Amino acid sequence: MRKSRQRGPQRTPPLRMLGWRQGRNKLAQCGRTCSSGVPTILSGDLRPLRVPHPSHPQRSLRVTGGKRMPKAMKIAIKLTLIAGALIALAVSCPRAASSLATPAPFPSTDARGECLSVPSRILGRSVPYCVILPPGYGEDANRRYPVLYYLHGLGDNEQMFVRSGGFDLLEELWDRRQIGDFVVVSPAGYASFFMNSHDARFRYDDFFLREFMPWIENRYRIAAARESRGIGGISMGGYGALRMAFLHPRLFGSVSAHSAALMEKLPAISVGNSPEAGRLRILGDVFGSPPDRLFWDRNNPLRIARTAELAGMKIYFDCGSQDDYGFQAGARALHNLLASRRIAHEFHLYRGGHNGSYFAAHLPDSLRFHSAAFRLSHTRLTHGEPIPR
Repeated sequence: MRKSRQRGPQRTPPLRMLGWRQGRNKLAQCGRTCSSGVPTILSGDLRPLRVPHPSHPQRSLRVTGGKRMPKAMKIAIKLTLIAGALIALAVSCPRAASSLATPAPFPSTDARGECLSVPSRILGRSVPYCVILPPGYGEDANRRYPVLYYLHGLGDNEQMFVRSGGFDLLEELWDRRQIGDFVVVSPAGYASFFMNSHDARFRYDDFFLREFMPWIENRYRIAAARESRGIGGISMGGYGALRMAFLHPRLFGSVSAHSAALMEKLPAISVGNSPEAGRLRILGDVFGSPPDRLFWDRNNPLRIARTAELAGMKIYFDCGSQDDYGFQAGARALHNLLASRRIAHEFHLYRGGHNGSYFAAHLPDSLRFHSAAFRLSHTRLTHGEPIPR
């Protein structure tokens, strides 16, 4: 196992995984509201109106009181507000492209993000996702970008990047030229482990491969090739990313995982607050109730990695040495397995637990890793050698 290196002062400081960083988030305020074509300000009665305070944007002013306003003036104000809202809507929230074959125009030269949804016949619902586009995405309509699919952990959702400060982290890495330009997409994975459930009622794997990826790679200007497509994740999402990449090595050229929910054996049924009981609760009903051992083995990344054709795939994973669920044992097992097969990979066991502060401290590492895997950074990815930062 490669020893972890101490970072110099140039290392990006850990982002704050909980709460917004004030003043820098540029997520387009549209999402599902914008996709419906009706901004919130236009819904319902306009009285009384609240507008931003000129000196304190976090406050609002209630436009009421005083002498009764003439009816003509009221109408004029309403028309002005509606016109202003429509202009703001047109500028900041472009509608989704009506055709999958036409990439959406994004005129902004700054990094930007949006949260929309993909209709799914397989799942019988619309699945939300968030995307972060790199600086300059709107400058060259012919340029196509690598894509990193990033899968969230259990209890989180598609907004893991934009809500946790990941947007600011990406901007900082782009500003410092520590990573190249690529698109980051995070879909809602619910509690699915990003796979088809044991009872086949929730076929997330089928949705991801047959509907979600084609949707994303047609709506946005994606270089749809193996070497330009990566997948990564945290905890449950790390499990999903490793499983997806190992099962489909012709689709993904790189994979990363932080504190992946890796277990060598299916947890035994137990009660109380034992580690076994905690790990079993994480699995939910995805693997059957009670869990089906054969189904577990077929989907376990540790079992898949024994025979998967992983030559040429860029692999990165790390875990905390005091992981709350004991996932460091599974991470070590994966490292030993890949090493025994002489498959190139990068593995780190860092001090820390299974929490937001650990993920925040090491998320920059996987982003740099994928940038290098996309050949956007001047590094060599060779097993047994340090990756320059």
